[in-house]
Amino acid sequence: IRSYSSPETEGQLLNSFVQYFGDSLGRKIKRMPLIEETVMPEDSLLTLPVVIIGNGPSGICLSYLLSGYRPYLSPDAIHPNPVLHTKLEEARHLSIVDQDLEYLSEGLEGRSSNPVAVLFDTLLHPDADFGYDYPPVLHWKLEQHNYIPHIVLGKGPPGGAWHSMEGSMLTISFGDWMELPGLTFKEWAASKRRNIKSDRVMPEEIACYYKHYVKVMGLQKNFRDNVYITSVSRLYRGQDEEDRGQLNEKISTQHLDMEDGQKSAIKRNWEVRGYQRATDGSHVPFCLFAENVALATGTFDSPGRLQVEGEDFPFVLHSMSDFGAAISKGKLRGKADPVLIVGAGLTAADAVLCAYNNNLPVIHVFRRRVTDTSLIFKQLPKKLYPEYHKVYHMMCTQSHAGDSNLHSAYTSFPEHNVLSFKPEMKCVLQSASGLKKILKFSVALVLIGSHPNLFFLKDHGHSIGHHSNQPITCKGNPIEIDPYTYECTKEANLFALGPLVGDNFVRFLKGGALGIARCLAIRQKKKHELIEGGDGGGDGVP
Repeated sequence: IRSYSSPETEGQLLNSFVQYFGDSLGRKIKRMPLIEETVMPEDSLLTLPVVIIGNGPSGICLSYLLSGYRPYLSPDAIHPNPVLHTKLEEARHLSIVDQDLEYLSEGLEGRSSNPVAVLFDTLLHPDADFGYDYPPVLHWKLEQHNYIPHIVLGKGPPGGAWHSMEGSMLTISFGDWMELPGLTFKEWAASKRRNIKSDRVMPEEIACYYKHYVKVMGLQKNFRDNVYITSVSRLYRGQDEEDRGQLNEKISTQHLDMEDGQKSAIKRNWEVRGYQRATDGSHVPFCLFAENVALATGTFDSPGRLQVEGEDFPFVLHSMSDFGAAISKGKLRGKADPVLIVGAGLTAADAVLCAYNNNLPVIHVFRRRVTDTSLIFKQLPKKLYPEYHKVYHMMCTQSHAGDSNLHSAYTSFPEHNVLSFKPEMKCVLQSASGLKKILKFSVALVLIGSHPNLFFLKDHGHSIGHHSNQPITCKGNPIEIDPYTYECTKEANLFALGPLVGDNFVRFLKGGALGIARCLAIRQKKKHELIEGGDGGGDGVP
């Protein structure tokens, strides 16, 4: 892999392409037209094999595998699942990326609906769901000949949404479960002389770990920060797509110098447009082509909304960071009216704890019964998550009953919906039986989940979910993918991983990176074989 030590001017995204891919592409990029509607595929613009959108743990892990890191069964490792271990022994000489993932994952069960996610998790954290702390059965090798040129585009520093999460709360997962391949969280903490008092850690520590991971693994050359995507569009569509691709072969492909001296033809399947924000606030637009695009944007883009009257009032908030800012600025100090918190998930519970710890009275409104088995609190062991069970206990025991007064510190309103917010900072609630109640509050906090914002895709990506023409959501309508390659079933050469395909936990999103890396490695190998086996007659490029 080419060394990448030259300083990079903030905001000069295109110059960084020149530095990385060398003078052969430099001349083409320097005269590259920017954000002109007249730009056609025939123009000489930069084309990459893979563009990854999103630089959180999903994008980082995919970059790690595409950079040539390969997992092998460790020499002395014995997986506690004897059937899986036998399968691993059969191909010990091969990396997991080069093995049949469907065969390996057959029969495995876990807390993800994606079989490769369960497979990779059990290789990295064997029997973790049974409370065991077994070491990984894998060791990693850097094989530079397996490097696939790619770029990771993110709005902020590597780590994604972890850099903007509320810093006072512990993560739901253990620190070990948040780590990425090749660098344990404990190793990083020791190197930074961090005193980790608990198996669960602060989001800011996880964010620092991810940022350090990119640096220590040598992935920086693939990452660009402060980048905002405005559109991702397919260049060729229709039934004659393949025929047109062959007719325009010389136009729609471009050769990149690989490190081993080989050249691979790269099809221009996607056009990616956006801008990079410079230090002075200006926007530097760019346009590039990609053979493959991987969506790794997570689900923190758009907070869930109640869609009720008055929700846009400035005293109705939709994020923990806004709530934390209001507290730190003293805006709620001395307020007699309670904080209204809507939602029954962990973020809402965090808000309850935050208000409670700041001596702010709370009205907690949620639609479900406290006995609902789908409540997240039912799935969390009390010993590991005492603070969340404290909230759940209050939800059950300090609920509003009939015409009784509110409890002094906390009152829950199970099976209630918010009908509207009023300008005089009042809220209209309705119970399951239809009774309405008006409550006064100091600030309202609506925390009912968040959704990905795929505005840069055609129809906001509504066509690629399990339910067509509906917004993509992590639980109800994730992107529909092939379970072993993570390629979208409805869009060739478009991949997705992480929360977009239902894997909310870092433990499981790593499986998406494995599936995509294997798929792309197979295709690249076939492409090289076709090129090398060509007889010069022009039929060697797929």
